[in-house]
Amino acid sequence: MKFSSPISEQGALGFVVVLCILLLRLSGTKRRAKLPPGPPGIIFFGNLFQLSPRIWLKFTSWKTYGSVVYLGVAGRSIIILNNAKAAVDLLDRRASLYSDRPQNIVASELMGGSLLFAFIHYGDTWRRMRRAAEEGLRKTIAHRFHAIQLREAIFLTHSLLVNPGSWDSHLRRTAASVILSMVYDTPAVLSEEDPKITRINDFVERIVRAAYPGAYLVEYFTWMRYLPTWSAKWKRDALEQHRIHDAMFQGLFNEVRDRIAQDDQSSSFCADLLEKKDRHGLNERESAWAAGMLYIGGAETTSGALAWFIFAMLSFPEVQRRAQKELDAIIGRSRMPTFADYDSLPYMRALIKEVLRWAPIAPLGVPHRLAEDDYYDGHLIPQGSIVITNMWAINRDPQVYGDNADMFEPNRHLDEDSQLGHHAFGFGRRICVGRHVANDSLFIDCANILWALSIEPFRDDNGVPIIPGLDESIDAGIVVRPPMFRCSFTPRFASATEIVANTKELVV
Repeated sequence: MKFSSPISEQGALGFVVVLCILLLRLSGTKRRAKLPPGPPGIIFFGNLFQLSPRIWLKFTSWKTYGSVVYLGVAGRSIIILNNAKAAVDLLDRRASLYSDRPQNIVASELMGGSLLFAFIHYGDTWRRMRRAAEEGLRKTIAHRFHAIQLREAIFLTHSLLVNPGSWDSHLRRTAASVILSMVYDTPAVLSEEDPKITRINDFVERIVRAAYPGAYLVEYFTWMRYLPTWSAKWKRDALEQHRIHDAMFQGLFNEVRDRIAQDDQSSSFCADLLEKKDRHGLNERESAWAAGMLYIGGAETTSGALAWFIFAMLSFPEVQRRAQKELDAIIGRSRMPTFADYDSLPYMRALIKEVLRWAPIAPLGVPHRLAEDDYYDGHLIPQGSIVITNMWAINRDPQVYGDNADMFEPNRHLDEDSQLGHHAFGFGRRICVGRHVANDSLFIDCANILWALSIEPFRDDNGVPIIPGLDESIDAGIVVRPPMFRCSFTPRFASATEIVANTKELVV
């Protein structure tokens, strides 16, 4: 027998009505919540075909839509942050929501085996690897690498004196040798053709290109990841790169472990990982890739920043002269600069800050991913949005840096009460873990170069100086370098060459 209750039926009907009203209200709220403004796109593809090379310049032009710009790309939401306030409000103050990384199929998953902690998702593996890197490179112990950095600065200055035509190769060798010594306690690498450098630099170049937004269609049409390797050369190549470099990073890590087993008192990042393996909870493969990530994150960016330094000295010779005047006043001409001079060289420190502000080496940083729906300035930022910080626009914002924001002017950093600084190292929990070491390397390299050398433009057959244009910068993926250019490095005073050569002999 079937019984029915008018009360229960009415209650059920009421529940359904209430539920429908709530759902309608929620969906209505979503509809009413406006997405941030942005440029119009086309059906299905959205703004995909507007993601051109040197896209940070186009993003900057879209500041007319506001500080937060919305793009739709093949059904995916992309948010561009065009000023520091928006970046701080979201990436710093709401870090728990914005610390994830978007899926990066080629660079992170295939080439990196989901072990490059700068690119992997926000989770336990990332926390363990990031914590180990932060402890090994934190500001309070960064000074332990000063001897390595000073040695390499002296070698770099000597190389520029004896073979100035290969200046870019010297910058790359120096940055690579510093990182290798810091991470693996290797001897100084004296040639840019050393296999240790060429192998890893090849991988670095591939990674930074693969990580650039839009570099591979599979990042937007993710079904392509399931294509068989025989039909997808990009996938086959990425997996082969992982196989080669997985063996390389583990081999370098094992060399440190074997030296320690033979009672070698190694002082390096890898030695710290081995000593504190229980504390960090990393297995040996994770440790090997954590170490490898420091090389990937440090070598290309440091050499690129040094190249922008050379570029700026050519473009703004008055800055070069003022820095050299400070070096002469504080150090004189009988010895080369050391880290002991750091506090006495405020203009030199300001110059380094300005290099990083004026030409941020990664003008789009590395994208973040939003974990859940968020609202900012009355606009909905949908869950899963890829959030890109336009470092170029942020570091050249005239509302922050004044009407001369496009000029290279270290004086803007000399006011003791000024909090200008720069944002070249990123925001939030994903801020560059090696920023303190990078600042130290840039300081000691640039100070030694300017102490010993005059950097002058190359002149054509008619004696006219050739200054490269800023708009010719090379888009090398997430890392951007100035165009290749010729310049002259000449000793500043008669005894400079001899002093550099003698100092080099003391640190070999």
